[in-house]
Amino acid sequence: MKRRRFLQIATLAALAGQGARAETWRGQAFGADVAITLPGEVPLARVQREIAEIETVFSLHRPSELTRLNATGRGPGSERMRAVLAQAARVHGATGGAFDPTVQRLWRALAEGGDTTTARLSIGFERIDMETEIAMGQGQEITLNGIVQGHAADRVAALLAALGHDDCLIDMGEFAALGGPFRLGISDPSVGLIATRHIGRGSDRALATSSPGALALPGGSHILGPRGEAPRWSTVTVGAESAALADAASTAFVLMDQAAIERAKAQLGLGAITLVDFDGNMQTI
Repeated sequence: MKRRRFLQIATLAALAGQGARAETWRGQAFGADVAITLPGEVPLARVQREIAEIETVFSLHRPSELTRLNATGRGPGSERMRAVLAQAARVHGATGGAFDPTVQRLWRALAEGGDTTTARLSIGFERIDMETEIAMGQGQEITLNGIVQGHAADRVAALLAALGHDDCLIDMGEFAALGGPFRLGISDPSVGLIATRHIGRGSDRALATSSPGALALPGGSHILGPRGEAPRWSTVTVGAESAALADAASTAFVLMDQAAIERAKAQLGLGAITLVDFDGNMQTI
């Protein structure tokens, strides 16, 4: 199953305005199309190595640190794994538990026709102990698909900045920018292109969009409420300094009312948030 995308490049005016020849590399990673656009040559070998290292930690579709952790329930935890879990814990707390990576067993039960009652009992990110080794609660499995594409965008952006690039648009399923600004279009499953947002210089450095319409599971959306919450929004787009933070927050906000979103926005220090309801009405807060 492949997720639909609701955040698309509207224009590369920043690069065009410089008269620069923009080169775009396109590939596949994290179950999605990915791309990098910058003036000149993309340092492909370095970028692909970074992406491969991320997948060896977080992939659910091939042997990885995460699949080993889910199989055994415990592990020492690499620096990269611990960093992403720490970000996940921060968003989990700020969203009142709406962002919860321990829904993986439920996701798998729904996708495979398994026992959803037992799977629901395994949910609870607060039961994961990370003080020494990473130790999960009985029967728990985690997915970091709601944050790892943003993490990848952040890491690739940091790599390109270290190599001296200063005007790049990075699309790892979620977007990060160096320089800019770039204009991105927000699409909604029911009404199509509904708004544009800027990313980069003078704007949020990262944007992420989540929609329950991106991927269907038996019985509903791929965005699973850890306490059985149903999606409240058709599309949520979050701006932030960190793509990982925007990614995780946009996932949780699909399940939250506006007042709770505004509280989490203040606590996490997020940028503008664009909400589209199921009637196609849009607001930015």
